[in-house]
Amino acid sequence: MKCCVIFTGTGPILILTTYPSLTEQNFVDKLASKGIKKFIAYELPVKLVREKYGSYFDTVLNDVSQTDDLRVLDYNGHNVFYNFSFADMGEPVLYES
Repeated sequence: MKCCVIFTGTGPILILTTYPSLTEQNFVDKLASKGIKKFIAYELPVKLVREKYGSYFDTVLNDVSQTDDLRVLDYNGHNVFYNFSFADMGEPVLYES
């Protein structure tokens, strides 16, 4: 399980995913099907995201299948951006189709 902030043209979103890589073709295809063809992604510690989102995190997590899936945990860009410090974020993953 990965938690990531994905910065898109319309702002950041927070996702949970079971994909092993943020550049895996099936992952980027799934984002592309939602109109996201270019992004900057940062992984976040799962424990930190769970602490910030509480029971809502568990509700969304229970909806993620065990293989190759993703769910949007938060699409309020302002909330996502200010909920996490840059120090919490891993190395950036840049993708452009």
